Amino acid sequence: MSLTIPSPTVPATPPAEPRTYQVRTFGCQMNVHDSERMAGLLEDAGYVPADGELADVVVFNTCAVRENADNKLYGNLGQLRQVKAANPGMQIAVGGCLAQKDRETIVKKAPWVDAVFGTHNVGALPALLDRARHNNEAQLEILESLDVFPSTLPTKRDSVYAGWVSISVGCNNTCTFCIVPSLRGKEKDRRPGEILAEIQALVDDGAVEVTLLGQNVNSYGVEFGDRQAFSKLLRACGEIEGLERVRFTSPHPAAFTDDVIEAMAETPNIMPQLHMPLQSGSDKILKDMRRSYRSSRFLGILDKVRDRIPNAAITTDIIVGFPGETEEDFQATLDVVEKSRFASAFTFQYSKRPGTPAAELPDQLPKAVVQERFERLTALQDRIAAEENAKQLGRTVEVLVTAQSGRKAEETHRLSGRSKDQRLVHFSVPSGADTPRPGDFVTVTITEAAAFHLVADPATAGDYVLRRSRAGDAWDRSQAESCGVPAPGSGSTKAGVSLGMPSLPARRG
Repeated sequence: MSLTIPSPTVPATPPAEPRTYQVRTFGCQMNVHDSERMAGLLEDAGYVPADGELADVVVFNTCAVRENADNKLYGNLGQLRQVKAANPGMQIAVGGCLAQKDRETIVKKAPWVDAVFGTHNVGALPALLDRARHNNEAQLEILESLDVFPSTLPTKRDSVYAGWVSISVGCNNTCTFCIVPSLRGKEKDRRPGEILAEIQALVDDGAVEVTLLGQNVNSYGVEFGDRQAFSKLLRACGEIEGLERVRFTSPHPAAFTDDVIEAMAETPNIMPQLHMPLQSGSDKILKDMRRSYRSSRFLGILDKVRDRIPNAAITTDIIVGFPGETEEDFQATLDVVEKSRFASAFTFQYSKRPGTPAAELPDQLPKAVVQERFERLTALQDRIAAEENAKQLGRTVEVLVTAQSGRKAEETHRLSGRSKDQRLVHFSVPSGADTPRPGDFVTVTITEAAAFHLVADPATAGDYVLRRSRAGDAWDRSQAESCGVPAPGSGSTKAGVSLGMPSLPARRG
């Protein structure tokens, strides 16, 4: 073996510092999952997460469905204009649904952006950044159809104990308020073997929970002609050793079949929680929305689910103020909400989305009318949520501990997690008891209830049971690998993905 020693008169060239990145996410769970892919691609290309300092590359993963999505994007881009001017090596990229829709507009409005890419070519991000740096000009690449299925790309997961798994992309529905089909295309399904292999890889890496994702998750299988493919997939998830919790979002009521309900009820690791978008309780408005079900069908599904899974927590999406919505239509929505007893709801005020049929409908409602109805709806749902949470008092629940703590954690010294039905639980650790790590499980009794969370304050160590898990071990490893010190219950992680939406917000304005 020979060694080459640098000449003392010629100092060795120090290795270049790796470039840092940050991904800022706006939108739904699909956007969050896409951001994990973007982070994985960047790290695969040699980038490292920014740790508080200014990032060399900032990627915006955008949404075109949310109200004022473009204002949020251009506001953020404007804030970075001077930052980039003071840091010539900095790069800015814009991807996601708004990039797919607006294309050249982004570069025209914000010429300091270096790369623009769409929903179908996430994998092009590192190459676009390289080309922009080499050519010293903005790179725009928007494909009209899927290039590579996102789940085949490298991933930097936001959580070591839980993961997203995309089972399909795109949507075959034509809801008049939704721009997703034109931005993400027709539904494309992954083969079951690929999905189960990805889930197994996540479990092998320490994950104990997965969420199956699709724009219309329960229509999975339409591309290869198996109408029961989704229920079969759920049952197959039950065969994966070490996978303790399985969730999915979002199903469509029109395609929700009894075999799915049976699979949920009979597969132990399918959680007793269901997100079922209502959108409106008025049959007239549902027809105008091109939602191919009516309120009776929706309520019937909920009855069947609760008959087979009595403790299921059901959440929903609701749009207030759709064009032509009368007071009678709105009252129908209130009536369905009262009957449905949702644990939580995403509530939206309708806003025009350019390119959607609803934007051209007559009888667009005044903002004041929509706001007043929205406030009535959220007041009703807040009351129902508080009543449903009050029913949890005295119940013993198993909580998967998360890295995120509540806003008052420093004051209350409580940690946080999610119960099997996805309710948020803030809990304290009795004096002398071991503290859990994110990814561990604790069993506690609910002592307080509010509209949007539960509290468990065990009186003694006997009221608190800790179960350490492989996921907690994975958390410790991830902290060691990032040069951090394992800090049970701490929400501080070294990550390059900034998530824009919690999993179960109470409402949206």
